[in-house]
Amino acid sequence: MQSIFKIALPVLLAGTIATACQTVQTTHGGAVGVQRSQLMMVSAQEVEQASNQQYQQMVAEARSKNALDRDPATVQRVRRIVSRLAAQTGAFRTDAPSWSWEVHVFSSSELNAWCMAGGKMAIYTGLIERLALTDDEIAAVMGHEIAHALREHARERVSKSMATGLGISVAGALLGVGQLGQDLMGQVAKVTFELPNSREHETEADRMGVELAARAGYDPRAAVTLWNKMAGQSAGAPPQWLSTHPSHATRQRDLAEYAARVIPLYEGARR
Repeated sequence: MQSIFKIALPVLLAGTIATACQTVQTTHGGAVGVQRSQLMMVSAQEVEQASNQQYQQMVAEARSKNALDRDPATVQRVRRIVSRLAAQTGAFRTDAPSWSWEVHVFSSSELNAWCMAGGKMAIYTGLIERLALTDDEIAAVMGHEIAHALREHARERVSKSMATGLGISVAGALLGVGQLGQDLMGQVAKVTFELPNSREHETEADRMGVELAARAGYDPRAAVTLWNKMAGQSAGAPPQWLSTHPSHATRQRDLAEYAARVIPLYEGARR
């Protein structure tokens, strides 16, 4: 009986993992042409639910520390920019404009911003104030972060983690053991706040971000000035939230090239 179980369990897990895997195209290519299929092992709904729970916890914690949306003028400014960006997300996926978009300003000296699955966002006052960001540069930051959510990079990274963990989470769900929801929240938090994005993910977010900004009527070339400010604040390298890859020079060239490509969209939006 034991030998049968040893043979059957790997086969059963392999079949379950294969069933759970999906190759998806999360977004349209847009003018910048981001087109890459992604392998997913967890559903978009699960990641969005875990992200929303994590977001509500962070908002509640910031509120308890009197660090949430302290300056109404800054909050209004950020929300106006994000609203214009969110309205343009249909260029990449038709469902995105109807997401429950939400953004808060956290009072913190950190140079940080992020967008979780489903459009739950935050930007830190340290980023706005220490870098003296213009509206165009805030649009560059938030467009980049929105692009990560549109491409479901967190879901893809969690899926990769599950795959390299030999499908432990899938096995747990199959066998009815473990705290899968809690584990997923932890995974989402880890890939969102702790681990730097891959070079591939950062490049996709850079390119889609400049297009979102341009379509919303913000100068896409501000992504280059933003990047230079970030590098200047970080001894020539970006902070962890923007990853250390690709290199500064490579990224600067790519941003400049793709910003130039979408200038006609920017000019059209400004008319």
